[in-house]
Amino acid sequence: MSNQVILWSMLIVPWLTLFFMPKENIKYFMPVAIFSALTSILVVEAGESLGWFTYGEEIFLLRTHSYIIFGLNIITTIWLLHFTYGKFWIYLAIDIVLNFAFIYLVHVYFLGNRGLFQEVGISPFLNASITTLDGVLVYGYQMWQEGIFVRSEKNSYRANLQPAAAKPLHEDNPNE
Repeated sequence: MSNQVILWSMLIVPWLTLFFMPKENIKYFMPVAIFSALTSILVVEAGESLGWFTYGEEIFLLRTHSYIIFGLNIITTIWLLHFTYGKFWIYLAIDIVLNFAFIYLVHVYFLGNRGLFQEVGISPFLNASITTLDGVLVYGYQMWQEGIFVRSEKNSYRANLQPAAAKPLHEDNPNE
């Protein structure tokens, strides 16, 4: 299998799994997934600038290493929160296991052996630890978002507006 097929698969295939999730849950967790992508981009940019890791190949037509962030990262965040949101310690345990498995098995073993990713100035353990801290930040962001949604529902000011056709007609003047 060519490296380009692997990279494109890591970008596209995770999105196909969302067909198995209710649409309401996708909408509910998409803001936190985008936040997760943003924080991951910041970590990747810092890691490249500090010489922590290098990428051997990019996806054809794209200049970034977006195959992990815009594919696996976003969708894994949605699925993980879908199953564990509201149970922080279960979320944290599963996030730690997923981070260490991904860093050691996918980054180091699979992508590293194909020349697609190389950790240079950082250990896999430290990389997985930083990713886990990012996961805690993501969970906190979702809790903050939850607070915003709840508060806005309680404090929303809705006018009791109805369409003109729903207004009752006065009996004395039929043209009003």
